[in-house]
Amino acid sequence: MTTGPGDTPSGRPGIARALALSCHPVPTLAVTAISAGLAALAGLSFGRAALLVAAVFAGQLSIGWSNDAIDAARDRATDRSDKPVASGAVSSRVVGVAAGVALVLAVVLSLAMGWQPGLAALTVVACGWLYNVGLKGTALSFVPYAIAFGALPAVATLALPVPAWPASWAMIAGALFGVSAHLANVLPDLDDDIDTGVRGLPHRLGARATAVACPVLLGAASLVILFGTAGPDGWQWAAAAGLLVLAGAGVIAGLRRPTSRALFVIVIAAALIAVVLFAGSGQSLT
Repeated sequence: MTTGPGDTPSGRPGIARALALSCHPVPTLAVTAISAGLAALAGLSFGRAALLVAAVFAGQLSIGWSNDAIDAARDRATDRSDKPVASGAVSSRVVGVAAGVALVLAVVLSLAMGWQPGLAALTVVACGWLYNVGLKGTALSFVPYAIAFGALPAVATLALPVPAWPASWAMIAGALFGVSAHLANVLPDLDDDIDTGVRGLPHRLGARATAVACPVLLGAASLVILFGTAGPDGWQWAAAAGLLVLAGAGVIAGLRRPTSRALFVIVIAAALIAVVLFAGSGQSLT
């Protein structure tokens, strides 16, 4: 058997590669990138921003790895070959240890920012872990996402030299994005989840209703950002129209293929675009 550059002699991916794939890299990097954008919008110094991004990144790693470690048996039962633990590329014990190390690192880095931004950052981490250990299978599965994404702007503004809470519109928009991301993230796995006894909010709504609700919430979040900032001008209206078109594309994608991962990509892309557009508005997060 031949091996590729990232494989071990047995033909299985190396531990590092398997861990990278087990951390849920797309959402992990997306949330970290959003936190970097929020740090810049809040006007943090480079050192404070770097510390914030490192804390959020460690927290997201812990959430992603704990998810795969906790769901290992369920993923094996549904033949999730895309999951390194389920495919045997890495053991659940190794991934679990990695999650624990990342969690400790997240706590240390978060509290190094100060107790206020530290608690806000750890609230985001706690929401992810609570989702993983049980809330994902209840009607309240959307709550951790709403709280975590709603609190993300606060991590940045509370890290300022004079801590301040973000504007209410920023937290509301974050919460809407979070719930939308939750619905989009679960959609492709609805059938597998139901087969293994998981019945979160999307499972109770059904694939089509979830697929429609996801981009609708995305559009609502975009409008909150537009009208939350003072004095929207022409380019902001155009930007809002673009985001609403993106949401409309999500509705079409959801109606045609409710379980497609396209919706999740659209939600993350819209969140990143919204941060960039807000950065150009010259408005403040506080």
